[in-house]
Amino acid sequence: MRDILIQLIGFAGTGLFFLSFQCRENKNLFRVQLFSYIFYTAHLLLLGAVTGGVSYILNCVRSFCLQSKSKFAKSSAMCAILCSLQLAAMALTWGGWISILPVAANIASTIGGYTKNPQKVRAAGMFINSPLWIVYNVIVGSWAGVVDEVISEVSMAVSVLRFGWKNLDKVEN
Repeated sequence: MRDILIQLIGFAGTGLFFLSFQCRENKNLFRVQLFSYIFYTAHLLLLGAVTGGVSYILNCVRSFCLQSKSKFAKSSAMCAILCSLQLAAMALTWGGWISILPVAANIASTIGGYTKNPQKVRAAGMFINSPLWIVYNVIVGSWAGVVDEVISEVSMAVSVLRFGWKNLDKVEN
């Protein structure tokens, strides 16, 4: 029963993350992802996947920063701080080479998010973030995480089809 509950917590995060890519504006995308990351943090920590769980805590901070009105929170300096914190989290929770996967994925997503370009946000997600998280989730036994990343890939592709790849190539304020 405990294992089912842990997976259900992860699937709640999956549902929210799927919905996030249907938001046209990055601000709303990051807001919905913030709530998704809260569920995933709990899910991964309960699975004992500490590096992934701590990385998701930093994703919560990133989503909060990217949807905030603070210029500093949206600055390249904050991007560098968040990427540095991901590396520190990896060092502090090191569990072998597997610890590189969620950190590399989240650094790519952080850099993509800080470009403020919807096309680059989706490219980072489709080509770096999701593939690395799929491998990590299989290894740690997060079936909700695997489903999340597969659905995220589909959702990002749907958003590209819906809005058009060229229409997503603009920087938002």
